[in-house]
Amino acid sequence: MSAIRMNPPEFRVVRDEEKCIKCLVCVRQCGFEAQQYDPEEDRVYSLDENCVACQRCVCLCPTRALRIERNPVPYKLNAHWTPEHIHNINKQAATGGVLLTGMGNDKPYPAYFDRLLLNASQVTNPSIDPLREPMELRTYLGSRPDYLGGEKDRYFGPTPLVPIETPIMFTAISYGAISHQAFEALARAAKAYGTLFNTGEGGLPEDLYEYADHAIVQVASGRFGVHSEYLNAARVIEIKIGQGAKPGIGGHLPGEKITASIAATRMIPEGTDALSPAPHHDIYSIEDLRQLILTLKEATRYTKPVSVKIAAVHNVAAIASGIARAGADIIAIDGFRGGTGAAPLMIRDHVGIPIELAIAAVDQRLREEGIRNRVSLVAAGGFRSSADVVKAIALGADAVYIGTAALVALGCHLCQKCYTGKCSWGIATQDPYKTRRLNPEIGAERLYNLLHGWSHEIKEMLGGMGINSIESLRGNRLHLRGVGLTEAELKLLGVKHAGEGM
Repeated sequence: MSAIRMNPPEFRVVRDEEKCIKCLVCVRQCGFEAQQYDPEEDRVYSLDENCVACQRCVCLCPTRALRIERNPVPYKLNAHWTPEHIHNINKQAATGGVLLTGMGNDKPYPAYFDRLLLNASQVTNPSIDPLREPMELRTYLGSRPDYLGGEKDRYFGPTPLVPIETPIMFTAISYGAISHQAFEALARAAKAYGTLFNTGEGGLPEDLYEYADHAIVQVASGRFGVHSEYLNAARVIEIKIGQGAKPGIGGHLPGEKITASIAATRMIPEGTDALSPAPHHDIYSIEDLRQLILTLKEATRYTKPVSVKIAAVHNVAAIASGIARAGADIIAIDGFRGGTGAAPLMIRDHVGIPIELAIAAVDQRLREEGIRNRVSLVAAGGFRSSADVVKAIALGADAVYIGTAALVALGCHLCQKCYTGKCSWGIATQDPYKTRRLNPEIGAERLYNLLHGWSHEIKEMLGGMGINSIESLRGNRLHLRGVGLTEAELKLLGVKHAGEGM
């Protein structure tokens, strides 16, 4: 029974034999061995069961002889027992393991960004032309004093604010989860554009310290790669408590991905699994968190803002209030659509809340408590366009993290198989044959172009609202209106329904 394949292939490769010239590009480029060549029969053929629809073969086929289709599912229609549920049960029955997946939540939950509309100026408040008039996208991250001229810290004074030239940063993606080339492309683009990239929990490779002044370095539960030079070289330090794709879950980078370079960066033996515990074993209360925040500030002589990253969960507003009072300068909140290299499928799809609701709740709570100025809020988790960014800032964010969008710019086609380490695009792999496919200079240029395009669109939208500074939009929910939302949703988001006046 175990030899029977219970699940049909998810995809099928359709090959036009008249166009195929048997150049074997598809065979060499497929990281999942879905494309095969039989030298005896001089025939190129496909193993549909191996195809993950990464589209590498389709994009590189010189004669356009290939296309990938979703395989029609032969299961009898059943509204409750869907093909997805049957497929997952069969996989676990065969292996006894936990279902894993990559990237973000792909379920049809409401995308609140798609149900929010922006305001626009008309007669009484003229719009602004960003091509001819000044438009400020620069944002400052960190804690603002309660009032000017207040008492300074006993020794070092207030922690300095960190400017970024656009309210968009690259989110935490660790070296190991992605290739050195992909990691370097993110670092290069961040420095070129004047924004920040996040190292994730895997440390900063020694040869990339030249980009450290644009790095947010993470201190995660595994403490991988954390040392004095790492902390002092960074622009911002981030304590990672949780992430949107797997709240309450630790991390695991398999030993086969721990190459010599990754081992040196993470300060662990080569070939050993990198396991991050679910909790920090020195943080079991807000007081413990405060102690770590102060320890990191002491270690860097109060020159680095400290951020705390949490997943968006049901009581996120109360948690954020405690973090602000614990002395954090920045709070990063990751919604349930946040991407990841590997997460348990059930956790990714069923735990957490949308980032739109989380950022609105946190911003409102901090304002009500009179401590909103103490922290900057960074939103993460499924940002797909500049419009999403503008709406998040209007809901209360200071800036946003993008991750999946950045990887798509590098070539990712969201096949969701990052955890296998077989990425055909050279992004989520450590295979030297595949990583060479990604040129970090070209990748950085594409990322820079993405930031440039989104930033220009943000200026256009701000100008249309009659606003000449991104700071003036932050938390200004009067510029938002909901469409097709319930009264409860409108109340949580703090916005009025479309058609209501100011």
